[in-house]
Amino acid sequence: MGKVVDESEYMRSEVALLHFSDANFKSPLSPLFIHIHDDDDQTSFDSEPEPSSTEQQNEQQHPKDEWLPLTESRNGNAYYAAFHILNSNIGFQALMLPLAFSTLGWIWGSVCLSIAFIWQLYTIFLLIELHESVSGKRHSRYLFLAMSAFGERLGKVAALFPVMYLSGGSCVMFIITGGGTMKLLFKILCENDNGTTCGAHSPNGVEWFLVFTCLAILIAQLPNLNSMAAVSLVGAVASISYCTIFWSLSVKKGRPMGVSYKTTLVPQESTLVKISDILNAIGIIVLAFRGHNLVLEIQGTLPSNLKETSKEPMRRGVTISYILIAMCVFPLSIAGFWAYGNKIPSDRGLLTAFPQFHKQQVTKFSIGAIYVLVILHCLSSFQVYAMPVFDNLELRYTSLKNQKCPRWLRTCFRLFFGGFTFSIAVTFPFLPSLAALIGGMTLVPLTYAYPCFMWLAIKKPRTKGIVWWFNLVLGCLGMVLSVVLVAAAIRTLADKGLNANFFKP
Repeated sequence: MGKVVDESEYMRSEVALLHFSDANFKSPLSPLFIHIHDDDDQTSFDSEPEPSSTEQQNEQQHPKDEWLPLTESRNGNAYYAAFHILNSNIGFQALMLPLAFSTLGWIWGSVCLSIAFIWQLYTIFLLIELHESVSGKRHSRYLFLAMSAFGERLGKVAALFPVMYLSGGSCVMFIITGGGTMKLLFKILCENDNGTTCGAHSPNGVEWFLVFTCLAILIAQLPNLNSMAAVSLVGAVASISYCTIFWSLSVKKGRPMGVSYKTTLVPQESTLVKISDILNAIGIIVLAFRGHNLVLEIQGTLPSNLKETSKEPMRRGVTISYILIAMCVFPLSIAGFWAYGNKIPSDRGLLTAFPQFHKQQVTKFSIGAIYVLVILHCLSSFQVYAMPVFDNLELRYTSLKNQKCPRWLRTCFRLFFGGFTFSIAVTFPFLPSLAALIGGMTLVPLTYAYPCFMWLAIKKPRTKGIVWWFNLVLGCLGMVLSVVLVAAAIRTLADKGLNANFFKP
């Protein structure tokens, strides 16, 4: 019983409580309606557990944060947090923003982009505040914060699928995008000046997906999220670089002939069609901002004590990163629309438009360098988005065995995840076509609605006060936005159809 007593003394310490967070929860991969004990309803540490009750004893011997990859190392700082945020928040989705402007126009496009930027930045700061509660308990995982705010069952029902999809589903998207970009890079490098291709064998889509997945899983052998800081720095530099190159070279090389800034909405179409097109354009803007499902996990890598909590360095990291994000997103949208107008392709936006219109004006090296930067960013972002899945797998093991996951099993978990995401990418290579539909169901609530409701549930501001009404209205608008974007995406798929090229990437 000496070990249990030592554990009790450690848990009583206020400083220790600041370093414990979600360890008292069981794995989210456990059954949906499992009863999850919180600190308030646990048996007191002053009384010893019944020796005959193994279940009660296991409930008190919860796995420690030091065993899990998200919180194994808490030596991060504001700069590390900025690297992770930049790596996970800037993405190839931002390259689609000029397409939204072609529907909404200059004024409404700028207004919608500004509102979305401010809205999601506000919810990030809400999550930062909710990371540590008054009692010192840290919520280093989005799902567990939702379960604390909404209750065990409702929190899991509301947040489990969105969180898991935005982790695993994003990794599948990175495989599809990264593998496809590798294929484009090979084609550029193999193409001669006269337009003919070299005699080298060109791997097919499945082989490029496999190459990308192998590289991603090799990098994923780093032990924890904090050790990924250098990888996130590479991804952040790569994403900022290719975003800047796209909009600056697009402006420098000039506009193609026949560029128009008239809206792509057709006057002869019905009102329903116009509304659907407008909502799809708003969806492109809304879905360009991502990474809220990783904010708490990133903050969990920062140290915390009674004098200085993790909130201050996290705020600095968010401020640094979002200044750079704004310097990428707004020029991409405005300069991209100025350069291509309504000629912007609907397939991958600027990633397709730039080579299509300026292929003869830039060297193969320039286009190849852009593709390399996109590949590096996809490889780096894969690591950050995969880490919550690795954490959940290991949390399941530590909950059952009450010991740290061995190195060989950790490697097997990551190999399994790589193989699983690869098989999904090969089976559903058309998944990017469903981004608006699935994103409306997952990313929009997690980013724009849930943080407001969780703030009301945990902080409990004065009922019907200004803060209470503001967060309630904002959360409800987020849920309404999710519903209408899903409806518009379904209507578009029903109208235009879906090229379901199963097993043919």
